[in-house]
Amino acid sequence: MTKDWRDDLSLKLEDFIDTFVVKGAKVTDVYDAIQNELDRLRVAYDRNPDPADDQSDEAVEEPSNDWPASQA
Repeated sequence: MTKDWRDDLSLKLEDFIDTFVVKGAKVTDVYDAIQNELDRLRVAYDRNPDPADDQSDEAVEEPSNDWPASQA
């Protein structure tokens, strides 16, 4: 991996944080909230790295079209 994506990430994080600071939040509060959310996401990822793999093998049942208005 190159450093380019990290530079882009840094700029986007600064912009993201600024959106909340402009709305009146303290920078340290925003940092804390982001860290808490990152911790929560890391735990979720550790439990299930790819939730898309959890799809059921059961067929999805489509709703029936036998209600009166569907016959029009």
